[in-house]
Amino acid sequence: MWLSVSSVRRDVAHDVTGRAIVIIDMLRDFIDPAGALSLGDAGQRIIPRVKERLSLARARKDLVLFACDRHRHDDAEFEMFPPHCIEGTPGADIIPELEPERAEVIIPKRRYSAFFGTDLDLALRERSVTEIELAGVCTNICVLYTAADARNLNYRVVVDASAVAGLSEEGHIWALGEMGSTLGCRLLDADVDG
Repeated sequence: MWLSVSSVRRDVAHDVTGRAIVIIDMLRDFIDPAGALSLGDAGQRIIPRVKERLSLARARKDLVLFACDRHRHDDAEFEMFPPHCIEGTPGADIIPELEPERAEVIIPKRRYSAFFGTDLDLALRERSVTEIELAGVCTNICVLYTAADARNLNYRVVVDASAVAGLSEEGHIWALGEMGSTLGCRLLDADVDG
């Protein structure tokens, strides 16, 4: 069972490491090959690396959060993209390979940035987080805009290039470049950074 940010139990001990991992939109509609806005092979390829990064964060006792698209049936975003991740549908579920643990936080979101209109900043500041790692999809949409907002809020941001995927390879590469050069995010390379 996962928890929303408003239902996190305060009696659960959270070590304060100053770090968090935010898993973005690793949901059935994006990752399942039959999903409404599936990334196909690109989404499937990152599952093992996202699991590794999640396991490392859990082992270090970092705060773990899942930022998840939760759209209404009439969401304005559907003027640009096919309907996806509609609240209450299986497509909005986190993929089973990344099942959240009891004390981990779910941040429902309706826009690209996991900060916009959510409690993400509050959840991070309540636990004295200063550095966040981003993993998930889509590199050039939700990951990029979450990274931009995080940097604007003075968080240090880490992105493992092997733990994010975009709708296209070109968009993925461009967004990584923006995050590294324009936003000052620290980009990890799986071959170098384990």
